[in-house]
Amino acid sequence: MFIQTETTPNPATLKFLPGQTVLEMGTADFPSAEAAAKSPLAKRIFMVSGVTGVFFGSDFVTVTKDDATDWDHAKPAILGSIMEHFQSGAPVMESEGASSGGHAEHTGDAEDGAIVAQIKDLLDTRVRPAVAQDGGDITFHGFERGVVYLHMQGACAGCPSSTLTLKMGIENLLRHYIPEVTEVRPVAG
Repeated sequence: MFIQTETTPNPATLKFLPGQTVLEMGTADFPSAEAAAKSPLAKRIFMVSGVTGVFFGSDFVTVTKDDATDWDHAKPAILGSIMEHFQSGAPVMESEGASSGGHAEHTGDAEDGAIVAQIKDLLDTRVRPAVAQDGGDITFHGFERGVVYLHMQGACAGCPSSTLTLKMGIENLLRHYIPEVTEVRPVAG
């Protein structure tokens, strides 16, 4: 098994590509070791000293480390953990229904519902594929009075360029196609 690694715009996060499917559908975000209880793979990765977050996409694993840990020390241990897991035959998630990757449901009025459907479509077709290339995900969290609230996961969470991505990229895209959108803001997990 050969696992490739890619850097992400977030220097504290690396993207690991095991060359096989990680999640059949959606994504899974583990911002802490406690959150990893439903995933044997995430639990194994959290055993590596300095790991602070794990995120799964369809064919990648994104790992975030603390500032005190050097990638030269953590990367070989993480590679070993991922390789051991896939060779063990254990499932990535204990129950397949545990992955999410979806947008929050909109609970506002019908007029906003049409706008929200447009927002979700643009996120799914234009934003999420590009963000997945960088080892993260962005999902819809809410829409209220012209403000779109988005949840950033994986490499996007805590990335130094995430504010620029939100403001210059996603906000401009949404405002261009949907005049009712006035601003985009991140929400904490």
